[in-house]
Amino acid sequence: MLNTSSASLSFNIKSILVGATAAIASLSMALPAVADDFPSRPLNMVVGFGTGGSADRMARMMSGPISEELGVPVQVTNRPGAGTQVASNYVLNVPDDGYTVYASTFAPYLTNSILTGDAEFSVDDFSYINFQWFDLDLIAANKDSGYEDLPSLLEAIREEEGQVRGAVVQGSAGHLMVRLLLDEAGIPQDNLNLVTYNSGGEARSAVAGGQVDFVSISAQGSEGIREFLTPLAIVSDERIEQWDALPINEALAPMNLEVPVLQGSMRGFAVTSEMERQHPERFEKISSAIQSALARKDVQEQLERNEMGGVWVGPERSNELMRENYQVFEKYAHLLN
Repeated sequence: MLNTSSASLSFNIKSILVGATAAIASLSMALPAVADDFPSRPLNMVVGFGTGGSADRMARMMSGPISEELGVPVQVTNRPGAGTQVASNYVLNVPDDGYTVYASTFAPYLTNSILTGDAEFSVDDFSYINFQWFDLDLIAANKDSGYEDLPSLLEAIREEEGQVRGAVVQGSAGHLMVRLLLDEAGIPQDNLNLVTYNSGGEARSAVAGGQVDFVSISAQGSEGIREFLTPLAIVSDERIEQWDALPINEALAPMNLEVPVLQGSMRGFAVTSEMERQHPERFEKISSAIQSALARKDVQEQLERNEMGGVWVGPERSNELMRENYQVFEKYAHLLN
């Protein structure tokens, strides 16, 4: 009897241990790992434009501080083309593991690649971590072009078919504003020789070098070519301190014209929405790293020296702003087709 009870007891203990082990294993499979060593290798920061533009300068400026906060290198890669559609597709097709961060001027380029570029993605396919740099658009002529105000430029486009050359970044707010101006003034779109570029740096170089007569582009990123420009209008309801230019509808008053004041650029960082869904703890680490970097005095001083924005609005507000931008541009997207 004693031997039988001992054997039974031994069997029961073994059964309990086996069952407990199986339960623990099952639980560990069902729950995400508590400890995540992310990031354990370098991150790739993909820029939706070529080198030299505002988004590229922002990414390269921020990559160092973000790297320091995360404790791993952050490599910057430029993938320009098709109004950021090339970069967007790339980011959406790499693993959703948090090792790829998208740096771009999301509004209006991402919006317009969806509305006019037949993109196969939506604004909701991305999760926007932070928009740190907001900008108004500037319409400015090359100082040697002879154009001193916006009405004279528009009348030249009306009267000198194909002779006036303008520069814009493909799908930008500046691009749409030029189309809107011609539409409201009753000027055929084909009258303007409009050259589109993949980066702000290229468009600015074109107007500074006299390859085009005027540019419609973000104002803050244009400080470096100020000496080559005659400002014609700022796309705003009021004057701004940085540029001696009339608000656009004030500039158009002599022509009895008025246009919608389009929201300018919103630059910042994002990941895929699937990455946030699968790895919320990694999303939080990246968000915290960007927020901490922007909170540093040395980073703010460097951003200010380079005339870049550096605010923290956070994921919730950034996603709201992106959807609001989409709704506004959807109304006028037909002009870019």
